[in-house]
Amino acid sequence: MTSESATSVSGAPGSAYIHNIGYRHYDGPRLGRAYARRSLFSQSLRGAYGLGRSAKSKVLPMLLFVVMCLPAVIMVAVAVFTKAAKLPVGYSGYAVYLQAVIGLYLASQAPQSVSRDLRFRSIPLYFSRPIERVDYVASKFAALSAALFALNTAPLLVLYIGALLAKMDFVDQTKGLAQGLVSVVLLSLLFAGIGLVVSAATPRRGFGVAAVIAVLTIPYGAVSALQGIAYVQGNESAIGWLGLFSPITLIDGVQSVFLGGTSSFPDTVSPSTGIGLVYLLVTLSVIAGCYALLLRRYRKAGL
Repeated sequence: MTSESATSVSGAPGSAYIHNIGYRHYDGPRLGRAYARRSLFSQSLRGAYGLGRSAKSKVLPMLLFVVMCLPAVIMVAVAVFTKAAKLPVGYSGYAVYLQAVIGLYLASQAPQSVSRDLRFRSIPLYFSRPIERVDYVASKFAALSAALFALNTAPLLVLYIGALLAKMDFVDQTKGLAQGLVSVVLLSLLFAGIGLVVSAATPRRGFGVAAVIAVLTIPYGAVSALQGIAYVQGNESAIGWLGLFSPITLIDGVQSVFLGGTSSFPDTVSPSTGIGLVYLLVTLSVIAGCYALLLRRYRKAGL
């Protein structure tokens, strides 16, 4: 609220007035860092699906969301119609088969989340408020992880509901869903960390998109080729170790050893329990390392 009054100044050439428009100091509650973190998380999560942005920004993420769920709908329809005893794809392995869709989503949304702030140099504006770099990094990391979690969880829920409609065993399906959700949590954290680290390296969104796609596809192609060569040469023990060098094969190894899934390695060669523990440790280490790299990156970006 403001009030305005005018005071005449005499003795000056012409007519002059001093206007008092009555600005008042803000006396309301100071919401602090927690509110700032929640707001940044909410805004980033909504932005990952184009909400609050232009209609054009909604097309790709929503389309990929539908594409991610479509195979699950088809599987459910077939299972119900044929009265199948089990689903054709396990809950924990579903994301591995749809990795291309997940990669496209990550490549489109990770740069959108951080590259624009770097390009338009709005990071110092964030840090001029009651928010620190750890708050910014944590909010962005959590928002993209939550967006990926939603993308991967929706088809699992479709599979679960369809399996129950097809009168499959409730205990088995609930256990499979729980294992699938653990796999999705690991995948979401791992991919979000990698996508944000790569995207935060450049303020140009186009470069970020290309770099994320390259980081996901080139290692996977190289690992798959080397695993195939090792299998042909009869060196099956090397197949499991080679899977450590690609993000999606890391998740594949973890879910096949600990979460009841089936490995997509050549001829269904599954890693041993010992190698599976290494997969899990490497996955957690990469997630923690990505978070640390982001903190280091925004130590300079906030200046």
